[in-house]
Amino acid sequence: MPNSSSISEFLLLPLADTQQLQLLNFWLFLGIYLAALLSNGLISTAVACDHHLHTPMYFFLLNLALLDLGCISTTLPKAMANTLWDTRAISYSGCAAQVFFIFFFLSAEYSLLTIMSYDRYIAICKPLHYRTLMNSRTCATMAAAAWGTGVLNSLLHTASTFSLPLCQGNVVNQFFCEIPQILKLSCSASYLREVALIIFIVCLVLGCFVFIVVSYVQIILAVMRMPSEHGRHKAFSTCLPHLVVVSLILSTAFFAHLKPPSISSPSMDLMVAVLYSVVPPAVNPLIYSMRNQEVKDAVKKVLSHLNDSMIQ
Repeated sequence: MPNSSSISEFLLLPLADTQQLQLLNFWLFLGIYLAALLSNGLISTAVACDHHLHTPMYFFLLNLALLDLGCISTTLPKAMANTLWDTRAISYSGCAAQVFFIFFFLSAEYSLLTIMSYDRYIAICKPLHYRTLMNSRTCATMAAAAWGTGVLNSLLHTASTFSLPLCQGNVVNQFFCEIPQILKLSCSASYLREVALIIFIVCLVLGCFVFIVVSYVQIILAVMRMPSEHGRHKAFSTCLPHLVVVSLILSTAFFAHLKPPSISSPSMDLMVAVLYSVVPPAVNPLIYSMRNQEVKDAVKKVLSHLNDSMIQ
């Protein structure tokens, strides 16, 4: 039986059983990846270049777009390359890097979404104190805390996971290196250390979830007390995209890791992993721009400038 010191590479789960289906999946993933790069890149550029969007809400949206870019770039390029070249291999260091970055981006994104719910709470429930409480220094500190939380979590989990002896082969039943699948390869009782870390993270996630729920309860109560129907509609329209994104990420992540073992299978695990690691980064920009005229106008300006530059 191989141990972790003798493993030089892992074998990932193929996206399909036949070469034809694999090529179909390659073009599908390539389309999703390019759409995610374009949409997140446009939002990042629009927020950075348009001074009308230099507000806390759009500053956090810029950070969210950057995290989405990193998240989808961690998994899809390697999966597409393996599909195109008809291989399943990923190096030991490449697998460790995937674990680190996917956990980093997902942890930081969830922390950022929690901060964004606080931003909406201050904007709607304490509008007179908004500029004081959400000044540029505070926003930068909060964003740095979200990114720092992601780094700390990913360092802990990556170090804990890859310090375990692996003697159950090197086949990872997922299209990218995922911690639960790697733990299945361990033959040591020390995997309980990683389980304890996962329980700790689950507690943090639930704590953030409770914070988001409490924030939105306060927001809903404040909005319902607004005398103007236009004011209520405007307040809800700024919160709806955030609620949709949070619901999408939490529902897919919870189903991926808490689904009953009876319905678990390699194909089901692959499909669910696509839902929580690929779909949110691709659709988040659409969710945030669909009902936001300011973002639409800023993106149109960016596209117009690009078009003018190409003509010249």
